[in-house]
This record gives sequence, C-alpha cells and structure tokens, in this order.
Amino acid sequence: MTGRVPPLVIAPSRPSGRDRALDGSLVATSSAKEVARAWEDFAAGEDIETGVRPEILASWYRCRDRYEVDRTLDVAPRVPGEEAQQVGNGVIFTTLGGVGALAGKEVERDGAVVTVTDGEGRVLGAWGDPSAKRRAELHNLAPWSSWSEECTGTNGMGTALEVSGPVTVTGPEHWCQAFHQWACAGIAIRDVVTGAPAASINISRWNGSLPKLVPPWLTKAVSCVEQELYRRAIYEADKVIAEFTRRSSQARGAFMAMDRGGNVIAANDAAVAMLGLAGETPIVAGASEPAERWIPDIPGLPDVVRWAKGRAQGLAEWSGYARLQVSLGEGDVSLTMRSVVDVNHVVGMLCEFGVQDGESYERGDDQATGPLPRCVIGMRNDRLVLLAPSEIRYAEADRNIVWLVTERGRIQAATRGLDNVERALAPYGIRRVHRGYLVNLRRVAEIERGLKGELGLVMDTREHEMVPVSRRHAPELRRLLGI
Repeated sequence: MTGRVPPLVIAPSRPSGRDRALDGSLVATSSAKEVARAWEDFAAGEDIETGVRPEILASWYRCRDRYEVDRTLDVAPRVPGEEAQQVGNGVIFTTLGGVGALAGKEVERDGAVVTVTDGEGRVLGAWGDPSAKRRAELHNLAPWSSWSEECTGTNGMGTALEVSGPVTVTGPEHWCQAFHQWACAGIAIRDVVTGAPAASINISRWNGSLPKLVPPWLTKAVSCVEQELYRRAIYEADKVIAEFTRRSSQARGAFMAMDRGGNVIAANDAAVAMLGLAGETPIVAGASEPAERWIPDIPGLPDVVRWAKGRAQGLAEWSGYARLQVSLGEGDVSLTMRSVVDVNHVVGMLCEFGVQDGESYERGDDQATGPLPRCVIGMRNDRLVLLAPSEIRYAEADRNIVWLVTERGRIQAATRGLDNVERALAPYGIRRVHRGYLVNLRRVAEIERGLKGELGLVMDTREHEMVPVSRRHAPELRRLLGI
C-alpha cells in the first residue's frame, strides 16, 4: 500500500450529550429537527437559503431539480450485472480497498461501516461492525449497489463525488427519508489527468453521529491513493511521449500528443507554430508533470477526444479523424487521432493535422445539457446563494472552481468545472468568450479594441470591469452581438 494511513478511532461507541436525545434517535436533536423542517419545506417545492449547510442544500437542489430522486426511496438500486463487471482502475481500488479493510477493522467496536465505491458511486466493498453491516444491507448499502446522488440522493458517497474535499451527511440531511437515522462521511479520489472522480471512501454509522476527526482522517487516508494516481499519470505520460517520439519522424506536418484528458503533453515545431505557442513551452520536450501540460483552445476537440477514447477501447491500432477549425479565420482542418495503449487501456492520443485516417467522427446534435435550472446555485461562506441567471455578469474559472461575478459580489458556483457551468447557463445567453471565462451577453456594457485587434468586454463601467476575449472566440462573439 502506498503511504501510511493513520489509525482511525471514532469512539465513543454511542453518541452522548447533544449528539443524542433521550429517546436514542439521531433525528431528535434540536438541530436535526430544524433540518428536518427545512427538508419537508424543500421537498414540498419551496426554495430555501438558510437553515441547512450550503453543500447539503446544493445537493438537495441537484436531487430535486436535476436528478428527480424519489425522496421515499428506502433501498439503493442494484447495479445491473453487465455494468458491475465494467470496473477499471484496478490498482486504485486495490489500494483503496486495503485502506477500507484496515479502517473497517478499527471501527468494528464503534458500530460503523466503511465502504468503497468506484467513480460512479457503485459500492465495491464494505467492512466494519457485523451488526451495522446487516442493518446497512437492509438499505442495500452493500457491494454492487449504486449510491450516486443521481440514484440515491444526498449521502456521503454520492455527494462526495459531486464536490471537493470531505463531506458529512447527518440524519435528515439525507435526501431520502429512509436514511435519516444514518450519519456518514465520505471523500472522493479524483483522477489527476481528467479531474473526474475515480473512487470514494465512506464511513457510515446508524443512529449515532460521527466525530469531527473523521473528515481529516479521510483526507489523510486518500492521500496515499492520490500518490498512486500521480505516479500513474507520470507513467502514462512517459508512455505517450515515447510513442510520440517514435512516430514523430513519420509525421508530414503538425503532430502532437495528448493525455486521456485531452491535455497536450508533447508537440513538434509545426504544431507549436500552428497553435500559437511560445518556442520554450515545456511540451516541446515533453511534459510529464500534469501541471506543465497545455489545454488546447480548439472548439470541439474535447468531444473528439472523448469519442476517440470510447471507440478505441484499448485497441492499439485504432485511428479516427475529425474536421475542426484549428486556426482562426481559416477553414476546418482534418485531425487524425491514434490511440496509445498500455495493458489494454487507452493512456493517450496522438494527433496528426492534415491527415484523414480511420473512422470518421460525426458531430452529434443530442448532447445532453440536462434540465434547465430553476436558479443558479452559489456558495458564499456558510450560506447558499440562489441567483437568477440575469444577475450573473460573468464567470471565471480557477482550476475546477468557478466564480460567479454578480451584483452581490464574487460567489462560488456549486457546480464544479467551467464546462459544466457553461452547459447549464448557455440557454440564458451566457457564452464562452475565453478558455477561462463565460460572459452574460446581455450584461456587456462596452467593447474595447486593442492595438492588435484583440477584444475586451467591459461589464461594469463604474469599476471598468474587463473580460478578455480570445481570438478564437472573437468571430462568434461578433456574430452574437451583431457587430
């Protein structure tokens, strides 16, 4: 096992004082009753902003408005047999399973259960107190059941897959009423390359709260798995760079290599020039470090990479091509994608410009955007903020965190990732104008032109609030604004 996992003890074995009422019910405390009242109002269709922790309220909005989870559900759905066999990331789950088994031994006397899931919320293993496990199995908290928010509502495992860091869900904070006598804490392990959740670990306890030491323990416990993910990312990059080096002499023009997430790891001089990069960029020599990789600003390329990964399915000789606009003001260019495979897993893609080889990519018109939100959910300090889309001037990305700039100040979006926020807000006229910015076109006050023709959008004339427009997005912006 990678790293050293600290010991876990969640004693006292039964809650006391304010954590447990005289009748022995976790839902009978004054704070739990307040949350339960808020849950009743929210489940009945009301919108609330206070009385519930913001991360929990954001989860309730997802459960009610996006996923439409039945709050009367009392048993988690089983994973279909064919899906249960489609589990990758074997090394990660082996390591995380070892952590779960050790923690399960340590919490047996405390009436707790430790579970591990994959990135879709499917339970892979459960350890802990036998009587607690039997009680958990009544709700199907057991291997090959699905505890994602989409399937089972707000809970430690599923909600951890949606947010950053550890999350606790206690009593009536659960979306489904049948789980209101459980307390749980979970944390997700995220893929270093794609940022997507790869797994989660969770501790659950019936009719007893979890102490404050549990979330820090989860953070330390998953760090050993994150070290493994980082090492794997370096290993995969080295494989891709080696294959890029081997094939680059055969390339007739621009040629680059990407990781599984579509980030550029290596590129020849022609590709560097075509993409407008500086000659000293680390990708010229090969960027093994994830932080040194470059995100190409080619509209449609992320969709092509996802398509290519799905079609390749571990086949080393697979190839396919698409036509995309690579250079501003020029027509579409053919890009041929070739898979780089290691032990039957796609670890990257080689991309050659101006070549058509293999399967043809067809743009789909059925890309799901999800139901339109009733409101945009933001978080500030310990409060949830409900915003009308018209209140948002622009959104700015800081890695996976998105900041919404509004009349009420900078508010963190409850949804991670600028792409996800863009999909939710596009119907309201909020569009991408830069790799790191979305803009509400109805809130643009002025447009400034630079000496070299670059554009800047003035959103607030009092503060001279300026949002940059990338050259690639400028033509579409002009079309939308009619200038």
